[in-house]
Amino acid sequence: MSNPTAQALFEAARAAMANSYSPYSNFPVGAAILTPDGAIHSGCNVENAAYPQSWCAETTALAHMVAAGDRRVVAVAVIAEKADRVTPCGGCRQKLMEFGTADTKIHLCDQTGVVETVTLGALLPMAFDLDTP
Repeated sequence: MSNPTAQALFEAARAAMANSYSPYSNFPVGAAILTPDGAIHSGCNVENAAYPQSWCAETTALAHMVAAGDRRVVAVAVIAEKADRVTPCGGCRQKLMEFGTADTKIHLCDQTGVVETVTLGALLPMAFDLDTP
């Protein structure tokens, strides 16, 4: 992996994944978000017996970002323990778009690093935004 920022995001996402609380799906996920000032905020999925009340790793990372006072997403890394490459779910794509742009980089990871980088716009081409009526 030649991009040191992508490497740092991957490592933060992998470390967060290790703390996943996923006793129902047994599908640990980690995510890490980069802000314009270089801060990295990470999160893991947290499940609940009332399954729809669970939240994704990206949601946790976004909550940490907002709680820290940051409001912009430049890049994201996502990793799942049991998948070679995982993308954010549809809901998380829209949540990421709230703080990102169509050009926000999404690094899809396996257990060794980034395997593919796509844009948020490619994953969610017709996103709602502040201008959507």
